Amino acid sequence: MSTEWKNERHSQAAVDGAHSRPAGIDDRTVEALGELSKALETIHRVRGHLYSAHQLVGGADLTLDRVVKLLREAGHDEVADRVEHELLGRNVLPGRWTFQIVEEFDDGYYAAFQEIERDAREKLAGGRRHIYEAEMKERRRTHGMPGHEATP
Repeated sequence: MSTEWKNERHSQAAVDGAHSRPAGIDDRTVEALGELSKALETIHRVRGHLYSAHQLVGGADLTLDRVVKLLREAGHDEVADRVEHELLGRNVLPGRWTFQIVEEFDDGYYAAFQEIERDAREKLAGGRRHIYEAEMKERRRTHGMPGHEATP
């Protein structure tokens, strides 16, 4: 989080009740929960990249069918055989296609990260999300200015 925020004098007001700081929560806890949320958001992006890789690898593998066909039509059976037998359908990691990688990620690291972040919010902030950001929004918006409303 911004060191500027840490050093500035700030209020604990939030844009709405759903994102307000429960009584008794100090600045460090709000900041820690904000950082944990930020880290989880990064892991959401990682998950998206894994699914992109899964789809890209799958598409490339399907393209190899056409490669083999074209090589055979051009009379390059030896090269076609190598592509067909050594590359087409090959594991990207030992024993794993990409669907197995994304399943392991989803069921392991990703699920644990989400559960720990949710548990921390429940224990420390009554389950409220984005308290840090809601307070930042309240500090940074210009009251009464169009486009700076607290809520929709």
